[in-house]
Amino acid sequence: MRQLATQSRGGVNGLAHNTAKADLKLPLMMGPAGARAELLGALIEIEEQFAWVDLDVLQVAVDLEERARVLGDDELVMRARICQAKISLRTGEIATVGRQVREIEQWGVQHNVLPVLARVHLLWANVDRHLGDFAAALEHSLLAVELLEDTATARTRVWHRTKLADALGQFDSMEIARTHYRRAEALAAAEQLAWLRMAVLNNWAYMELRRGFAEAAYEVAQRLQTVAEAAGLELEGADLDTIANIYVANGQFVPAERAVERAMAYDERNNVEEADSRAEYLLTLAVALRGQGEQERAQACLEACQELCVERELGDVLVRLQQEQAEAYAARGDFEAAFHMHREFFRTYQDQHLSLQETQARNRHAIFEVSEARRDAERFREQAHRDPLTGLRNRRFVNEHLPLLMIGPELPLSVAVLDLDHFKRVNDDFSHDIGDGVLVKAAEIMENEAGVDSSAFAARMGGEEFLMVLPGADADEAADRLERVRHAIRAYPWHDIAAGLSVTVSVGVAQADRGVTQAEVLSTADSCLYAAKRGGRDQVVVARPQMPHNAPLS
Repeated sequence: MRQLATQSRGGVNGLAHNTAKADLKLPLMMGPAGARAELLGALIEIEEQFAWVDLDVLQVAVDLEERARVLGDDELVMRARICQAKISLRTGEIATVGRQVREIEQWGVQHNVLPVLARVHLLWANVDRHLGDFAAALEHSLLAVELLEDTATARTRVWHRTKLADALGQFDSMEIARTHYRRAEALAAAEQLAWLRMAVLNNWAYMELRRGFAEAAYEVAQRLQTVAEAAGLELEGADLDTIANIYVANGQFVPAERAVERAMAYDERNNVEEADSRAEYLLTLAVALRGQGEQERAQACLEACQELCVERELGDVLVRLQQEQAEAYAARGDFEAAFHMHREFFRTYQDQHLSLQETQARNRHAIFEVSEARRDAERFREQAHRDPLTGLRNRRFVNEHLPLLMIGPELPLSVAVLDLDHFKRVNDDFSHDIGDGVLVKAAEIMENEAGVDSSAFAARMGGEEFLMVLPGADADEAADRLERVRHAIRAYPWHDIAAGLSVTVSVGVAQADRGVTQAEVLSTADSCLYAAKRGGRDQVVVARPQMPHNAPLS
């Protein structure tokens, strides 16, 4: 089975699924606006390309960078460099890409260009994954989603979300990973991108299997096949090999054999020949045949696989082959041969491990080179999550973190929407500077109350509207805490800021239990806020869970 780091065609590193290589063309030179639009379109086409090892595509990306320099468009220069770095990463130039990532990310931070930052962090996540730093890969995958511009194409949004799910799965957080796979699949389905939906499902199935959830992997793979059939699309060889391994893990050896045979037929029919594909298929087929008791056919597959491993220096496949060969000998009762093969397997594994250590040592400087930029990224990420005026969390933070809290262990959870009463009058009757001072002080009061619980937070959603999220608090506890906030805002000596100034707040509170979505709980809290406003303001209205959402009680 393909490893996560090297799987292609519809796998974790691939994007396009069952699509021919794009006919990439350089943009024609025309007026500045038209030239930029066409150049951007060509770059997006490469960004969404799948065959990153194609040297023709690399040359196109180099030429596009030069065109962008002629136009004087530094953003497109950086995006062209990201495309080139992706290809370099696929060819194993990790240290070189590490330096490029640092330079591009520094430019993006300096100029605050989100399209560049989102894409370079996705690339950075792949660098970290190659270096074995899955925690850092997860961090950069999060940034790649958080910083993605609203105008990004559906394909880009789906793939960034999918890569975040992959990173979560690698970090052994499958429950949260499944949430992001579902979102990515839903978006691909909504955009009617069947091939992209298949790519998401293929990654999902692969990760479920890798994490040891064979039954879940089987269910996702079944959905992948259903989507393919409904869209009239053919599963590719890598997909079929993954499906075959899922069948093996579930003890379904006959369907596994059929899936591998289809994979081989697909590659032969489409002239697909990756370095390790045939060896991978033969190894999977050998396991499927041994499971059916067909020892001779299984042995023939293992011998053919070994020839390919030696010929093409496929060390990773060879290690797994030797392990399977030892098990095959044991299944035939030849325990002496099994012992010797297991010893050979262990020796090869050790050699491969030493080789990996040498490779990691050669790339160690790449880690050092990106470490400082990583700290910059952490600082920028914190800035991107904060409202610049009040210092509270912002809407971006809420949209990324609230859904995760709502599927976590701290339910029930309460969400409150707070709105300063008659705030427009503060700006009109006093000044916008005074208004800003009021927002800052009100935010401080909310944050002090949220600080009682390390997982609670307050956020400014825009204007005079705020949000408080209280994990572990039911509606009654939340009502008490929000009453404290309301009283504190009402009682604050606002006249110290401006003579005659007084400030109150209206609050709507909703409780979220398992199965409730973010949109539903925010809608309920908004309804309660409107009820508070209609009821005379300066009050807290709570929707308790036993009542319908449209009938809040104060």
